[in-house]
Amino acid sequence: MPPTPDVLPVLPVLPAGHDFATYARTHWSRLVVTARLLTDDPGAAEELARRTLVRMCARWRRVPRNDVDFHVRRCLVRIHLRGLRGRRAARRRAVVVLRVWEGLADAEIAQLLGCSVGAVRARARHGLKEAGTDPGQLREVFTRAARDTVPSEVPLADLRAGGRIRRRRRLAVASAACAALLAPVALLAADRLGGGGAQDGTSGARPGDGSHEATSPIRVVAPGERVTAGAGVRIWLTADGGHWSVPLPGDDSDSPLDEPGVSLRLDSVNGGFFLSGLFHGLSGEPGRVEVRTGAGGSTTAKVLVLAGSPGWGIWYASTPLPRKNAEALLSVGGDDRVVTVYDASGRVAARSDREWWRI
Repeated sequence: MPPTPDVLPVLPVLPAGHDFATYARTHWSRLVVTARLLTDDPGAAEELARRTLVRMCARWRRVPRNDVDFHVRRCLVRIHLRGLRGRRAARRRAVVVLRVWEGLADAEIAQLLGCSVGAVRARARHGLKEAGTDPGQLREVFTRAARDTVPSEVPLADLRAGGRIRRRRRLAVASAACAALLAPVALLAADRLGGGGAQDGTSGARPGDGSHEATSPIRVVAPGERVTAGAGVRIWLTADGGHWSVPLPGDDSDSPLDEPGVSLRLDSVNGGFFLSGLFHGLSGEPGRVEVRTGAGGSTTAKVLVLAGSPGWGIWYASTPLPRKNAEALLSVGGDDRVVTVYDASGRVAARSDREWWRI
């Protein structure tokens, strides 16, 4: 193995559609070295790198292709820190390794660790103080440790097998959760169809008794499950990215994108226009999707997501948009957006294009 240079080599730029095997072969040695510096244990380094790539393999389709290294580093560090008793010291060491060896800026490290830039700087100061040396000398120490680390050949078959197991396990858990959520709904529907409720034949819930509860606009569906969104309108999702049918049978086969975004589509139906679209590139399920109504107001859209694939899905407005309101939407200007997707914390995750009707 050739000696490791003082500056990390620039890895070849991989094409946007590169697969997991290409990434694993190209980055295995570097991951093992970084894991060695994090753990300070040659025996644990390869296991940490292996566990990291197994997890990444399980969700490879959902990892943004232009930011793979960030997600891999974050997974590596989180696995390392999870369950450690001396987590404070381990966090300091992780900051020092990421700063001195990986060459990341404090803002990048803060995003990776999920903390503030000030916390990163404080941990870096304490970490360097504990090391008893300056960044230049510490880089030499890391370089010598890297030279002594000889990674084995990348266990690609083991990584793929482990990734498949984790993916199936996650899908099984998601399916079980969906079944648990849908069971009360099915029982309620069966009770209503069977004439259940109060003995006088009326429903057990009465207006004004406080028994009504708001329902979530988010609905998890199975691949191909048809959902009636409006009169003559059925929409659905498929695992390969197919989605919706309005108002006649047909589908749009565009695959979900890795970058955050949301599309907007208007289809003529009885009573006006049916508004729907595809959101993609999110790190999880959206908190809500707000749609402008063209009359100075807005409405919360319904959302469909596939079990196990929360980063993308379909949104739709259950009430048709009147034609006069659609004309108002066509006249938006400046930085006005029709559709806004918010994440679970309430922050804006994606917005529709300003001039969506010209796309």
